[in-house]
Order: sequence, then C-alpha cells, then structure tokens
Amino acid sequence: MTEATDAAEAATNRDPRVGLRAVAALRRLAERLEALQVDNARRHGWSWEQIGSALGVSKQAVHKKHGRR
Repeated sequence: MTEATDAAEAATNRDPRVGLRAVAALRRLAERLEALQVDNARRHGWSWEQIGSALGVSKQAVHKKHGRR
C-alpha cells in the first residue's frame, strides 16, 4: 500500500514534475486495479451491465475495454 500512499502524497507536491509523475503513477495503479476487479467480477458471474454500472460507465464501454482479456 505504500506505493499508492506515496504517490497520493506526492500528487499534492508543489513541484509540477513531482506532482505530474505521481498523477501518472496513480493512473497506472487505478488501471491495474480496475482490470483486477473486472476479472474478479467476471469470475463471480457478474454481467458486463453490472460491472459497467458499478464503474459508472456503459456495459459497452467496459466490455470494449476489458472484454478481450
């Protein structure tokens, strides 16, 4: 959890270089976590509609992004 905590703290740094790098790291982390949880939901029998609803996007959007894995 320290990677996420460190990145979240760095995202508020006054140095734009540090802050922007932290934002990029958090974005990569969020993408990995989303993929992990979409896979988890599919293993538990969730439909694309349920997953999309939980993520606040359409079932088509989530399927397009994660359906090929």
